[in-house]
Amino acid sequence: MIGAAMIQRVTRAIGLLVLIGAASLRAFSQSNPNVETFFRQNIGLSQDQIAAIQSGKAVAKTLPSRTPAEVFLFGAIHIHATPESYLRFAHDFDRLRKLPSYLALGVFSNPPQASDLKSFEFDSDDIKGLKNCKTGDCLIQMPTSSIEELHQSIDWSGANVNQQVNQLLQKTTLERLLAYQREGNQVLGVYNDKHDPTEVSRQFANMLSYDKVLPERLPDFYHYLLDYPNAKPANVEDTFYWARVKFGLKPTLRVVQMVTMRGNSTDQVAYAIAEKQLYSSHYFETALDLSYCVRVSDDTKQSGFYLIMAMGSEQAGLTGVEGSIVRKAAVGRSVSNLQNALTTIKNALEENH
Repeated sequence: MIGAAMIQRVTRAIGLLVLIGAASLRAFSQSNPNVETFFRQNIGLSQDQIAAIQSGKAVAKTLPSRTPAEVFLFGAIHIHATPESYLRFAHDFDRLRKLPSYLALGVFSNPPQASDLKSFEFDSDDIKGLKNCKTGDCLIQMPTSSIEELHQSIDWSGANVNQQVNQLLQKTTLERLLAYQREGNQVLGVYNDKHDPTEVSRQFANMLSYDKVLPERLPDFYHYLLDYPNAKPANVEDTFYWARVKFGLKPTLRVVQMVTMRGNSTDQVAYAIAEKQLYSSHYFETALDLSYCVRVSDDTKQSGFYLIMAMGSEQAGLTGVEGSIVRKAAVGRSVSNLQNALTTIKNALEENH
């Protein structure tokens, strides 16, 4: 998920993980927001790093985590192009389908239809693992209700067992997405694949509480992510998509909500895009991917905008001696990949500017 998320767009995993993070953007709440002050005071960048961003070089770093399961990343770059060019880039699903890490991708209709989930399938290894799946011990992230339905509905001795499992997967995914669109985070459920259950909605709310991850001057956007589908701002649009991606040792199915906020022509934040993971079959228990197009202040001679990415994820397996080793290696690689991805985005947008 860069993801998430722009998960695949901004980071590639090593080993079992792609690790992404989230950052505070409180500085934008000031009456006269100053991006340089934000970089220095909120993110802790040095003057050399700030100068590098202003000159068009990408800077990325990790931010402090509250628990070993959390990972937070920050990245920024100045781009000589219009914010609208990034908006088109971020919504170009045909481009994503061409990336090596994307095995399949589908955009949901409005309202979602069963036909939207064609090719949304587990591979044969996952299906073999599901046969022995039980609460507290399952290779796939899922709630107890899904585990029970799996064993009640599937004829594991049948020749078409793969087709049975994937038909049930598509049916359940559509039902849960429609329920989410009606009722919001409360239906995201609980993952019971490990010994300690994961309540997804609570974990997501906790992630958003990380030092107020969204700009305080965008309270409606912030609350909409928490309270969806209630109180939808007029300047916000929703897009739902699924992807089958490979950024770890095995292909992963993900369902993502993309929330796009369009600012007014006088707003410093021209666009804000959140990619909120609704489901992932592996690795990520929760993931939130944020990007902001921040206009350059009128008192400078620069044109273009700052692309700021603030990303967060939470997952098991990062605690203990072994987990700390995996975390250190994966985070280090992710910072480098984020920096490279920002440079790639800049080059693509400026080339077409």
